[in-house]
Amino acid sequence: MKGKTIVATGATSGIGEAAVLELAGLGARIVIVARDEARAQATMRKLEAKAPKLGHRMHLADLSSMAETRKVGAAIAASEPRIDVLINNAGALFSERRVTPEGLELTFALNHMAYFVLTEALRDNLVASTPSRVVSTSSSAHQGASLDFDDLQSAKGYGGLKVYGRSKLANILFTRELARRLAGTGVTANCLHPGAVATRFGSSSGGFAGLVIPFLRLFFISPEKGADTIVYLASSPEVAKTTGEYFINRKIAEPSAAGRDDAAAKRLWEASETLAGAQSQKERATG
Repeated sequence: MKGKTIVATGATSGIGEAAVLELAGLGARIVIVARDEARAQATMRKLEAKAPKLGHRMHLADLSSMAETRKVGAAIAASEPRIDVLINNAGALFSERRVTPEGLELTFALNHMAYFVLTEALRDNLVASTPSRVVSTSSSAHQGASLDFDDLQSAKGYGGLKVYGRSKLANILFTRELARRLAGTGVTANCLHPGAVATRFGSSSGGFAGLVIPFLRLFFISPEKGADTIVYLASSPEVAKTTGEYFINRKIAEPSAAGRDDAAAKRLWEASETLAGAQSQKERATG
């Protein structure tokens, strides 16, 4: 990975931090996007200790905001003409339904729309840097989930685990449609299930999940093991030409039937484009 630049979200703790530290150790220069400045600075110190003088950088943004995600994406696109890998890893689970100031349900906004908006913002850079890769963290939690296109914001019958599963299904469908749209460009797009990992994930979920997850962590794998497939998809020559796939433990796995629905993948893309476009128009009108 020497000479390569990786942009990563969700990289200040857990599998995201473990992945960027491993990739930095392989020679990559890391650019992180984080919400919490103190945690971002702590990760930057670890990166500098692991792989000094490579010019690692950090950007601050709340990725649940399409406006902030678009803004940070534009800043990265302007400052990083070469992007070899984009790792979409930020995500969370919320026991109670919350709505962002832009009117999106928070899980959908952070776990799906952030992937969509940031990838679109960096798309030209990725295409200009080919061969390049997009790696997105999904989950086996997508099993049993389905998307209701009349209620993408989960206004009806909200349940934290159910909505989280839907967002992870959205990650798989996003990956499939992104791979289709990038076919022939030299940019690959793959996603993965990292396993049940002992991280900060769920620590601020609240409700039943917030009570249960800390106990379950006792039986989970380490962040380093959970990060292994992210590192593999970001760096291994074995998957240089592989695209549109879902991986578990470095192996291609078959997602649920809903995760293989290419018509739903196209429909989700179009719905996401509409949401992002409407917000962009609002920004221009008020700017």
